[in-house]
Amino acid sequence: MAASKSVPTANGSPSFPPVRACIFDMDGLLINSEDAYTEVTNTILRENGRPDLPWSIKAQLQGRPGPSAGKIFRAWAQLPITEEQFMKRQTELQRDLFRHCKPLPGVETLLGKLVQAHTIMDVRSGARNPGGDDRKIRLALATSSHGRNYELKVANMQTLFSVFPEKQKIVGDDPRIPKGRGKPLPDIYLLALQTINEGLMAEDDTESEIKPEECLIFEDSVPGVEAGRRAGLLDVYKDRVEEVLAGRTGEHDEDDLSHQASAPLPGSPGQPGELADGWGEILGSLEHFDYRKYGIDYQDQRYRSESGHSALPITTAKDLEEMTARADGNLQKTPVPVFGDAKSKSSSLPATKI
Repeated sequence: MAASKSVPTANGSPSFPPVRACIFDMDGLLINSEDAYTEVTNTILRENGRPDLPWSIKAQLQGRPGPSAGKIFRAWAQLPITEEQFMKRQTELQRDLFRHCKPLPGVETLLGKLVQAHTIMDVRSGARNPGGDDRKIRLALATSSHGRNYELKVANMQTLFSVFPEKQKIVGDDPRIPKGRGKPLPDIYLLALQTINEGLMAEDDTESEIKPEECLIFEDSVPGVEAGRRAGLLDVYKDRVEEVLAGRTGEHDEDDLSHQASAPLPGSPGQPGELADGWGEILGSLEHFDYRKYGIDYQDQRYRSESGHSALPITTAKDLEEMTARADGNLQKTPVPVFGDAKSKSSSLPATKI
């Protein structure tokens, strides 16, 4: 997970600018589609007498656009079939497996909280974004999956992905992404931020545009982390963790970085980070996310009655029922349900980077 830039505090711990927008990768981060990709690839390899895909190669493929990933894969696989035959078989297998994708642990809870979250402008005092609760956290999706595959993968998760406004769902074959400028180049994330600001201006022209350093990017792949760093596996890279977080693994093609067939989006290619600069951290799961660390607060509807009366997070379930009944004048009413697993508690991981 690549974070917005941090500024060291007096005690040396990172202090992040309050986050106003969250941009998400999808495959292997929000849904278990990477398992399907691996199964499909290994099936084709076995059918052609080749060994299973090793993690050293898999790590280079994750998060890359299809053409770039395909080039790396073919150079390693040396399959005795044509690229056209491979693509046909791949499509057949993916068509079935993608329909069975599911959310990964913690995703429903995280998105359910972020969709009702606000920016805390002063983390120490808990002060919210000027203007009140309408200054919400903005969400966008930035996936290298092409539109056809995206639709297959999320067909059974429409409610989950509805947290992302339609205009803020960016897929890999979006015509606004310059040709040849997929991850690890940052153009897809820059486009996602552009759509967020367009939506923000359409809703409220009194709120200032969101800057790259006010964005939090969620990624699971090494090329994706580099893309996020330029915009503003663990076993494979266990001895290079600081390079991964800084976006300095070199898992990109220099030819891509100097690609001139299409004009890059403003801000691209940007710069990777510095080692141990505090811009990124690794979480073992999206179940473990420290909202307040990034200046994010959410209103958990469990602690509010239908008439808007608040309770403290330590309030028991029985207290909530009584509180809601008193506030609403109806002993049968219960607190408003929330999207996702409301019982999950957020907790932070150690600051160790990986």
